[in-house]
Amino acid sequence: MLSLWAFTDSRFAPLRAEVDAGRWIAFTSEECLAEFRRVLDYPQFKFDARRQQAAYEAYAKDAHLWLGAPGKELLPRCKDRDDQKFLELARDVHASCLVTSDKLLLRCNRRDRLAGLFQIITPDTALRGLTSGA
Repeated sequence: MLSLWAFTDSRFAPLRAEVDAGRWIAFTSEECLAEFRRVLDYPQFKFDARRQQAAYEAYAKDAHLWLGAPGKELLPRCKDRDDQKFLELARDVHASCLVTSDKLLLRCNRRDRLAGLFQIITPDTALRGLTSGA
């Protein structure tokens, strides 16, 4: 999640603290790292090269790089083909959830198409789970 590594003043800082403390594990893949780097360069963020590099290095350091074999479970197709890699990674690492703000990824969670695999939740939902002790 971009805001956890690119915005130090993020209201979702408690989620990053879970990763930093080792209570949550952030996974990535070569493809997801490349996407992270690409998104850091979006003009709306106005990140200079140094800030982009710092965010990328922090994420690459904190996230566990998945090099394992792909899973066999069928996944729904995300309307944004660039987002399919995140569904595949969550499946492959046997994640309990994928935390994202991406609306197209969140749509993949509808109609129980991922039942038995993982949930896709918003950062707000993840944050409420932390504060409620769930």
